[in-house]
Formats: sequence, structure tokens, C-alpha cells
Amino acid sequence: MRDFRHDHSALALNTATLGHNVEGQGAGWPVERVIDACAERGFGGIVFWRREIGKNAVAIGRRARAAGLAVAGLCRTPFLVGPLALRPLATLMDDFHASIDMAAALEAPVLTIVVGGVEPETKGMADSLKRVGERVAAAAPYAAERGVRLALEPLHPVYGGDRSCLVTVRDALDLCDWIDSANVGIAVDVYHVWWDTMLADQLRRAGRHRILGYHLCDWLAETRDVLLDRGMMGDGVADLKAIRAAVEGAGYDGVCEVEIFSAGNWWKRDPGEVLDVCVERFRSVC
Repeated sequence: MRDFRHDHSALALNTATLGHNVEGQGAGWPVERVIDACAERGFGGIVFWRREIGKNAVAIGRRARAAGLAVAGLCRTPFLVGPLALRPLATLMDDFHASIDMAAALEAPVLTIVVGGVEPETKGMADSLKRVGERVAAAAPYAAERGVRLALEPLHPVYGGDRSCLVTVRDALDLCDWIDSANVGIAVDVYHVWWDTMLADQLRRAGRHRILGYHLCDWLAETRDVLLDRGMMGDGVADLKAIRAAVEGAGYDGVCEVEIFSAGNWWKRDPGEVLDVCVERFRSVC
């Protein structure tokens, strides 16, 4: 397992950690200021959200790389199924392609997929997962042409109804097997997988080529909001070192992306303080 105590060049910021994924949250720093602040602190990478990129993907990607940051990814595709998905299907798929185009313009190698919840008028997960597989399989060739890999991100089961019918790494890998495309893999987020006692086994099954991202945060024992109350690394109950050992044991050697949704705590703090704490916790507890 890599030793980060004296080298945090594998640390990446997901800008959601500063509230950039939700309109009106965080301190409102412009993207350029975030890039500069990360570079000053020795971050190795950055991951953006579509809402902050707009029509400036090419320029923002260039700015990040000029500052010495790898553009490690983009969040995210539209929900592909469920009550929050766009309708009709043609509109949804157009937006899916638009998210791929944005990732390509940024030169971000990975586009994260949060699949969406249970399809209206269906029950359970099976029908919805089948539709996810069909829609990702339909978009995968287009993404491959654009040099973009698609990372299916399983979410904690608490989100199963509305945000993600994909709740285990096992099911994510089953979808990868069914889609059978070299540019489709998984993202492993501590917040969503810390509870899974079969995680290490499934990561070994995934192997190096299917693990496309690793996301850091913590699960607070007294979570007040399951969407917007993630913990800073070390403040919760997740075994961060064991999870990373399993991820890296499966062959992953990419960046570790801090992604903390925290409307009541970290989004209210000065972004510089948040970034400083991210560095300290990464080097000490991750």
C-alpha cells in the first residue's frame, strides 16, 4: 500500500468538497481560484462538476494542467433511470452524450455515472438495473471514441429508491460483465461501500482495469442528513486504511479523490481551511 505520510501528490480534490455541486452552497470561489489553491497545496489532481464548467471546459482543463493538476474526472452523467431521470429517453441520452463531450473537452479520462433510482411503475432493482445496462452499453462506444471511460458508482442502499438502484460493487461488476466494454468500470466511494463486508472480494474480482476511481470521505456515526452530512476523513466510522488496502491490493494506483458533501459543516468553512484539513487527514488517516 502506498505511503502518503510524506507525499500527498496522489491527492485530488472533488470540488463538491467546497460545495460546488449545489447551487448557492460553499464560499462561491471561482474555478480558477480553486485550481490555484489546490496547486499551492500540492494536490495532484482535481475533479469538476458539470454545473461549474458551463461552456468553458477546454479553457478550464488547460488552466488546471498548466497549474500542475491532472484533471482526474468529471461528475456526472444524468440519472439514467428512476424518478429523477430526464424524460423522454431521447432527451436523457442526449444529455448523457453531452456529459461525455464535456469530459472529452476537459480531457478528463473518467466520467462518473450515478445511475438513478427505481423506475416508476416498477418494483425492486432488477428492471431498473437492466435498463441502466442497456443505456450505458448504448453510450459506451461514443465515449470510447471520445477517449472517456465510464465509471459506474454504486451508492449506499439508503439511496436505492430515488438516486441509485445500483447499491453494491457486486452488482456494478455484474453490469460491467454484461456491458462488456473496455471503457466501462467502477468508482469506489468510501461513503457508499464502507459497510460492505464483501468489498475486498469484489475488488479483487474487479482488478486493476475496472477500478476507475477511488473517493474519500467518512461516514459519521450520527449522520444528520444522508445526502449532505458526509464526514471529513478520520471523523467517522469507516476503516479508511483497510478500504484503501483493498482498493490498491486489487491494482488501483490512481489518485484518491476527496469528495465531501457537508452543507452544515465543511461547506460553511473557509475553503482554504478545508483544503488544508484535507491534506493533513490524507497524510495521517487515509
